[in-house]
Amino acid sequence: MATPLEKARKDPESMKARILHIARRFFGEYGYHGTTTRMIAKEAGIDSSTLHYHWGDKKDLYEAVIVDINKDLGQKLIAVEKRIHGLPLDQRMAIAIDAMTDYLFKFPEVSNLVLFHYFSKTRDALDLRVPEFTADIARSMGLTRDRKTTSPRAKIEVLAVMNAIHNFISGEKFFRPIVNLNRKDYISIVKETLKFVLIGSFVEREKKQKSS
Repeated sequence: MATPLEKARKDPESMKARILHIARRFFGEYGYHGTTTRMIAKEAGIDSSTLHYHWGDKKDLYEAVIVDINKDLGQKLIAVEKRIHGLPLDQRMAIAIDAMTDYLFKFPEVSNLVLFHYFSKTRDALDLRVPEFTADIARSMGLTRDRKTTSPRAKIEVLAVMNAIHNFISGEKFFRPIVNLNRKDYISIVKETLKFVLIGSFVEREKKQKSS
């Protein structure tokens, strides 16, 4: 029997999908504790009992949102991996940074929910599959040959890259007024800065490893 999430993803025009889309936005903006089912129901134009019929209680809906963004993020990473496979490291990283920042700026609730889930007290609701993604990215970056034997250092380096990206997305409302940029220019400079800071160090180490 299909789960509510499977039904929502199968039919994007359904009420289940509409509620899920709104819940992603609200949980992403206000977090688990700052969001109520009444807020989501009001935005969807339904009453709380209808929301409960489709998704159950708030924890059920939050877990569905976390699984949903996890699936979306995983699919995006797989798509990026296919584009960059076999290219030199600097090109792989540049393409990946562009693709992931574009995706996350389009869907900022993903970064917000990832960071909320890392650092808030709602982690016991449901864990994201961060270790799996981390190992996959490490392999894609050439930091390990086998995702099953990825070293702690490689995972930390991947987390440093991903958290740098997530923080620029989640911190946009705070950072952009500081640097006095419109959104288009902010995104462009974020990409340039991430490439400048991140790519050189990884490429330099790769050169040293090849020459040793």
